[in-house]
Amino acid sequence: MAIRILDEVAGLSRDGIGITREAYGDGEERAMRAIERHAAALGFLAERDRFQNLWLRLPEDTRTAPPVVIGSHLDSVPQGGNFDGLAGVLAGLLVLDRLRGRADAAAPVRVLALRGEESAWYGKAYTGSLALLGRLPPSALALRHRRGHGTLGEAMARTGVDVAAVSRGEALVRPGEIAAYLELHIEQGPVMIARGWASTVVTGIRGNIRHHRIRCVGEAGHSGAVPRWLRKDAVLAVAELLSSMDEHWRVLLQMGVDLVMTAGICTTAAESHAVSVIPGEVEFSFEIRSQDSSTLTRFYGLFQEACQTIAAARGVRFTFDEAITSPPAAMDEGWIARLEASGAARGVPVERLPSGAGHDAAVFAGAGIPSAMVFVRNANGSHNPHEAMDTADLMDGVELLLGALLAEAV
Repeated sequence: MAIRILDEVAGLSRDGIGITREAYGDGEERAMRAIERHAAALGFLAERDRFQNLWLRLPEDTRTAPPVVIGSHLDSVPQGGNFDGLAGVLAGLLVLDRLRGRADAAAPVRVLALRGEESAWYGKAYTGSLALLGRLPPSALALRHRRGHGTLGEAMARTGVDVAAVSRGEALVRPGEIAAYLELHIEQGPVMIARGWASTVVTGIRGNIRHHRIRCVGEAGHSGAVPRWLRKDAVLAVAELLSSMDEHWRVLLQMGVDLVMTAGICTTAAESHAVSVIPGEVEFSFEIRSQDSSTLTRFYGLFQEACQTIAAARGVRFTFDEAITSPPAAMDEGWIARLEASGAARGVPVERLPSGAGHDAAVFAGAGIPSAMVFVRNANGSHNPHEAMDTADLMDGVELLLGALLAEAV
């Protein structure tokens, strides 16, 4: 069943290079409908909420107590892989299937397929889970699509989302109405492959501060005619800035501080750059991530100070778009212990691992809902077409979730 569903959704999502399921777009909607079809074939009840998230449950489980929600997202980055998000929703389906006929052996369970987790489309992550909990800022609805056409609010409206309710900050689910949120996800880095771990328990999720677009504006000039002391070279200014921040990062890592830094976009203007032109402008992105809020604040302060110092020394100026911040999230120690006990009961000790990438679990944890995550092994990283999760590892993660649920009910 797992392979069949994964293959079908992949077939609905291929873009010629990888997998594309645009948030609030056709690819995500096709995946939602495929999950609905398979849920119906399995005899599950499916219902979309007013924000177009998909909820699934066993028909015999009519209990009204706050449920344990197993969820993840169905959208992807452009030209991404098939397992990022989808594996977590499929894990929920598999858990429900294992609970068929014995639903009361565990707490009430609901499976949740969320919209719009990826920030790649409108510049903001977790839009589906934030909206669900009444925490999506109304200003986010005006965010424009990555290609410049249309806004997040317009895309939501096209899929049937009650945008007026989102704008009001109306919560469809409140913290006391969910007993816990559990999410299975592929690891998006190389640690588990290197260590030979099939599944791990996540300790926490790094928060981040990011700028999508920073401009360094200097002064263009002839490469052979302007001496160094009169240049206002935007490329060298940005290179000095990033090199300076890299050195700060290196020192902090030696001190045991959790931190990563990335400038994933860095470019001169294609219409005017040339080999013989001193670059007068550079656009770049800047992102930092850490499990510690104070580390993010301090390092971002160092970044701002470095911009000011380099601007004064090199005769350039920096302009910034709005900083987007996602706070770190700690996973619930009680559920971590249950997941570890689930592994121990099967004779498979489970290691702990922090998450460098963001996940919807961070939103639920930030709202005060006990949250936990299971990582499953995945080769070749993520956010690329080469994600490689073995279904045996997926099933190992499903067993961890199931064991923790059954232990919770005892």
